[in-house]
Amino acid sequence: METIGPSGYPEGRKMIIKSAVLETVCGITSKLPDNEKPEFAFAGRSNVGKSSLINGLMNRKSLARVSSEPGKTRTINYYNINDSFYFVDLPGYGYAKVSEKEKAAWGKMIENYLKKSRQLKQIFLLADIRHAPSAADKQMADWIRAAGYEPVVIATKLDKINRSQRQAQLKLLRTELSLPSEAPILPYSALTKEGREEIYAYLEEWL
Repeated sequence: METIGPSGYPEGRKMIIKSAVLETVCGITSKLPDNEKPEFAFAGRSNVGKSSLINGLMNRKSLARVSSEPGKTRTINYYNINDSFYFVDLPGYGYAKVSEKEKAAWGKMIENYLKKSRQLKQIFLLADIRHAPSAADKQMADWIRAAGYEPVVIATKLDKINRSQRQAQLKLLRTELSLPSEAPILPYSALTKEGREEIYAYLEEWL
Protein backbone atom coordinates (compact mmCIF):
# COMPACT_ATOMS: atom_id res chain seq x y z
CA MET A 1 0.00 0.00 0.00
CA GLU A 2 1.37 3.40 -0.98
CA THR A 3 2.15 5.96 1.68
CA ILE A 4 0.61 9.36 0.98
CA GLY A 5 2.97 12.20 1.85
CA PRO A 6 2.01 15.60 3.30
CA SER A 7 1.93 17.17 -0.15
CA GLY A 8 -1.02 14.97 -1.12
CA TYR A 9 0.63 12.46 -3.45
CA PRO A 10 2.42 9.11 -2.92
CA GLU A 11 5.87 9.37 -1.37
CA GLY A 12 8.72 8.72 -3.78
CA ARG A 13 6.84 10.11 -6.79
CA LYS A 14 7.26 13.47 -8.41
CA MET A 15 4.83 16.20 -7.49
CA ILE A 16 1.44 16.02 -9.18
CA ILE A 17 -0.90 19.01 -8.94
CA LYS A 18 -4.37 17.48 -8.65
CA SER A 19 -6.18 20.63 -7.57
CA ALA A 20 -5.45 24.34 -7.41
CA VAL A 21 -8.01 26.83 -6.13
CA LEU A 22 -7.80 30.56 -5.50
CA GLU A 23 -9.06 30.42 -1.93
CA THR A 24 -8.38 33.83 -0.35
CA VAL A 25 -7.69 37.33 -1.64
CA CYS A 26 -6.40 39.93 0.84
CA GLY A 27 -6.34 43.66 0.16
CA ILE A 28 -4.59 46.43 2.05
CA THR A 29 -7.15 46.46 4.88
CA SER A 30 -7.82 42.71 4.97
CA LYS A 31 -6.92 40.45 7.87
CA LEU A 32 -4.55 37.66 6.86
CA PRO A 33 -6.12 34.18 7.02
CA ASP A 34 -5.10 31.94 9.90
CA ASN A 35 -4.11 28.97 7.75
CA GLU A 36 -3.05 25.62 9.14
CA LYS A 37 -1.28 24.37 5.99
CA PRO A 38 2.26 25.31 4.86
CA GLU A 39 2.64 28.46 2.76
CA PHE A 40 5.19 29.16 0.05
CA ALA A 41 5.28 32.79 -1.01
CA PHE A 42 6.36 34.31 -4.33
CA ALA A 43 7.71 37.86 -4.52
CA GLY A 44 9.02 39.79 -7.50
CA ARG A 45 8.86 43.07 -9.30
CA SER A 46 6.10 43.75 -11.80
CA ASN A 47 6.57 42.08 -15.19
CA VAL A 48 9.13 39.55 -13.92
CA GLY A 49 6.82 36.67 -14.83
CA LYS A 50 5.39 35.82 -11.41
CA SER A 51 1.87 34.95 -12.57
CA SER A 52 3.27 32.88 -15.45
CA LEU A 53 5.49 30.97 -13.02
CA ILE A 54 2.66 30.27 -10.58
CA ASN A 55 0.38 29.12 -13.41
CA GLY A 56 3.17 26.88 -14.68
CA LEU A 57 3.70 25.32 -11.25
CA MET A 58 -0.04 24.81 -10.78
CA ASN A 59 -0.27 23.39 -14.32
CA ARG A 60 -3.03 25.86 -15.09
CA LYS A 61 -3.22 28.31 -17.98
CA SER A 62 -4.76 31.33 -16.30
CA LEU A 63 -5.72 30.76 -12.67
CA ALA A 64 -3.15 33.38 -11.67
CA ARG A 65 -3.99 36.31 -13.92
CA VAL A 66 -1.29 37.22 -16.43
CA SER A 67 -1.73 40.81 -17.50
CA SER A 68 -0.17 43.04 -20.13
CA GLU A 69 -0.42 45.80 -17.53
CA PRO A 70 2.46 45.53 -15.04
CA GLY A 71 1.55 46.05 -11.40
CA LYS A 72 -1.83 44.35 -11.78
CA THR A 73 -1.40 42.12 -8.72
CA ARG A 74 -2.42 44.49 -5.91
CA THR A 75 -3.58 41.88 -3.44
CA ILE A 76 -2.14 38.88 -1.62
CA ASN A 77 -3.61 35.80 -3.31
CA TYR A 78 -3.70 32.39 -1.63
CA TYR A 79 -3.88 29.34 -3.91
CA ASN A 80 -4.82 26.09 -2.18
CA ILE A 81 -2.76 23.31 -3.78
CA ASN A 82 -3.96 19.69 -3.43
CA ASP A 83 -5.73 20.83 -0.24
CA SER A 84 -2.28 20.35 1.33
CA PHE A 85 -0.34 23.63 1.04
CA TYR A 86 -0.58 27.15 -0.35
CA PHE A 87 1.14 29.20 -3.00
CA VAL A 88 0.95 32.83 -1.86
CA ASP A 89 1.24 35.43 -4.61
CA LEU A 90 2.50 38.72 -3.15
CA PRO A 91 1.91 42.09 -4.88
CA GLY A 92 4.38 42.96 -7.61
CA TYR A 93 6.65 45.89 -6.81
CA GLY A 94 8.76 48.46 -8.64
CA TYR A 95 6.20 49.56 -11.22
CA ALA A 96 7.05 53.14 -12.11
CA LYS A 97 3.50 54.34 -12.94
CA VAL A 98 2.18 53.56 -9.46
CA SER A 99 2.07 56.46 -7.01
CA GLU A 100 4.52 56.59 -4.12
CA LYS A 101 1.59 56.33 -1.71
CA GLU A 102 0.38 53.12 -3.37
CA LYS A 103 3.91 51.69 -3.49
CA ALA A 104 4.23 52.32 0.24
CA ALA A 105 0.89 50.60 0.88
CA TRP A 106 1.95 47.51 -1.10
CA GLY A 107 5.27 47.46 0.75
CA LYS A 108 3.40 47.53 4.05
CA MET A 109 1.21 44.63 2.91
CA ILE A 110 4.25 42.53 2.03
CA GLU A 111 6.10 43.36 5.24
CA ASN A 112 2.97 42.59 7.27
CA TYR A 113 2.65 39.20 5.60
CA LEU A 114 6.33 38.33 6.12
CA LYS A 115 6.13 39.19 9.81
CA LYS A 116 2.72 37.71 10.67
CA SER A 117 2.21 34.55 8.66
CA ARG A 118 2.57 31.59 11.02
CA GLN A 119 2.71 29.00 8.25
CA LEU A 120 5.21 30.63 5.89
CA LYS A 121 7.90 28.07 5.12
CA GLN A 122 9.88 29.68 2.33
CA ILE A 123 9.92 32.75 0.10
CA PHE A 124 10.81 32.57 -3.55
CA LEU A 125 12.22 35.82 -4.92
CA LEU A 126 11.86 36.12 -8.69
CA ALA A 127 14.53 37.92 -10.69
CA ASP A 128 14.89 38.37 -14.45
CA ILE A 129 17.95 36.35 -15.45
CA ARG A 130 18.75 38.84 -18.24
CA HIS A 131 19.45 41.79 -15.95
CA ALA A 132 21.20 42.77 -12.77
CA PRO A 133 18.79 42.99 -9.81
CA SER A 134 17.16 46.37 -9.30
CA ALA A 135 17.32 48.41 -6.10
CA ALA A 136 13.77 47.18 -5.36
CA ASP A 137 14.91 43.55 -5.74
CA LYS A 138 17.74 44.14 -3.28
CA GLN A 139 15.34 45.82 -0.84
CA MET A 140 12.97 42.86 -1.12
CA ALA A 141 15.82 40.47 -0.35
CA ASP A 142 16.64 42.58 2.71
CA TRP A 143 13.00 42.49 3.88
CA ILE A 144 12.96 38.71 3.52
CA ARG A 145 16.12 38.37 5.60
CA ALA A 146 14.79 40.80 8.21
CA ALA A 147 11.79 38.48 8.58
CA GLY A 148 14.12 35.57 9.34
CA TYR A 149 14.29 33.84 5.96
CA GLU A 150 16.89 33.47 3.23
CA PRO A 151 15.31 34.13 -0.18
CA VAL A 152 15.32 31.31 -2.71
CA VAL A 153 15.87 33.02 -6.06
CA ILE A 154 14.02 31.85 -9.15
CA ALA A 155 15.70 33.27 -12.25
CA THR A 156 12.88 33.80 -14.76
CA LYS A 157 12.86 34.26 -18.54
CA LEU A 158 15.51 31.57 -18.99
CA ASP A 159 14.56 31.08 -22.65
CA LYS A 160 15.49 34.71 -23.39
CA ILE A 161 19.24 34.12 -23.09
CA ASN A 162 21.72 31.74 -24.70
CA ARG A 163 22.96 28.73 -22.78
CA SER A 164 26.46 30.18 -22.89
CA GLN A 165 25.24 33.20 -20.89
CA ARG A 166 23.53 31.30 -18.08
CA GLN A 167 26.37 30.81 -15.62
CA ALA A 168 27.54 34.41 -15.87
CA GLN A 169 24.01 35.74 -15.28
CA LEU A 170 23.41 33.40 -12.35
CA LYS A 171 26.71 34.52 -10.81
CA LEU A 172 25.62 38.14 -11.25
CA LEU A 173 22.35 37.48 -9.42
CA ARG A 174 24.15 35.68 -6.58
CA THR A 175 26.64 38.52 -6.16
CA GLU A 176 24.19 41.42 -6.43
CA LEU A 177 21.63 39.83 -4.07
CA SER A 178 24.35 38.80 -1.58
CA LEU A 179 23.29 35.15 -1.64
CA PRO A 180 25.35 32.59 0.30
CA SER A 181 27.39 30.24 -1.87
CA GLU A 182 25.19 27.30 -0.84
CA ALA A 183 21.89 29.11 -1.53
CA PRO A 184 20.06 27.66 -4.56
CA ILE A 185 19.18 29.70 -7.61
CA LEU A 186 16.51 28.00 -9.70
CA PRO A 187 16.40 29.05 -13.39
CA TYR A 188 12.94 28.83 -15.01
CA SER A 189 11.30 29.38 -18.37
CA ALA A 190 7.56 30.00 -18.53
CA LEU A 191 7.69 29.21 -22.25
CA THR A 192 9.37 25.79 -22.14
CA LYS A 193 8.75 24.97 -18.43
CA GLU A 194 12.47 24.21 -18.09
CA GLY A 195 13.32 24.29 -14.40
CA ARG A 196 9.84 23.35 -13.15
CA GLU A 197 10.88 19.91 -11.92
CA GLU A 198 13.77 21.45 -9.96
CA ILE A 199 11.34 23.83 -8.24
CA TYR A 200 9.00 20.92 -7.49
CA ALA A 201 11.93 18.98 -6.02
CA TYR A 202 12.79 21.93 -3.77
CA LEU A 203 9.17 22.16 -2.59
CA GLU A 204 9.09 18.42 -1.90
CA GLU A 205 12.05 18.79 0.48
CA TRP A 206 10.00 21.21 2.58
CA LEU A 207 6.86 19.11 2.45
